Amino acid sequence: MSANTIEHNRTRQNFDGVSSVWLFGYGSLIYKVDFPFLEKRPATIRGWQRRFWQGSHDHRGTPEAPGRVVTLIENREARCKGIAYRVSPSVFEHLDVREKNGYLRLTIQLTFEDGSHAEGLVYIATEDNEAFLGHASEEDIARQITSASGPSGPNSEYLLRLAESLRMLGEECPHTFAIESHMQSAHNVDTKGG
Repeated sequence: MSANTIEHNRTRQNFDGVSSVWLFGYGSLIYKVDFPFLEKRPATIRGWQRRFWQGSHDHRGTPEAPGRVVTLIENREARCKGIAYRVSPSVFEHLDVREKNGYLRLTIQLTFEDGSHAEGLVYIATEDNEAFLGHASEEDIARQITSASGPSGPNSEYLLRLAESLRMLGEECPHTFAIESHMQSAHNVDTKGG
C-alpha cells in the first residue's frame, strides 16, 4: 500500500448525518492539537500497544533518512492510554493530510475513565504500508531517532514530547520510556566527550 493514504481514508467512513465523532490520539495527537474539538477526555483502548515502528518521511525525517514515529500493533493482552477528542467530521479534511504517511482510519472501542464506552476512530499505520519500518531494538530505534529530522523538526523532539505527555496522563509505556532512556544516555556520553 502506498504511504500516501489521503484518498484511501476519504472513502473509509461515511459521515452523512453525523455531527461528531470520537478520535483517539496515542502519539503526537496527544500533544500537538492543531485541530478544533468539542470535547477532550482521557481514554484507553484494549488489544493494541504503542510502538515506534512507523517511518516518518514527511514530518520527523526525510525519504533518505526517515525518522520513527508511533503506530499501534495488535496484542490481545495490551492496553493503550491516550486522549479521545470529540470532533466534527470536517476535522478529518486536515487530519487525513497530517496523518497521510501510511496511516489508515480504523474504528475502535474506547473506554473512558468513568468506565463508559464509545466507538471512535484511530489512525493506525499497518505493516503493509511502504513506510512501515517494523521491529528494532529500543537502542537502535533511539539511535535512528537521534539522527533524524524533518520539516516538523527533530525526531528526538517528537519522542521527548510524547514521553512527557504520557507521564502527565499517568500512562506507563515501557517501550517509549526505554527509547527515551537510551537516547538520553547516548546524549550524556556525547556531551562528556566519551
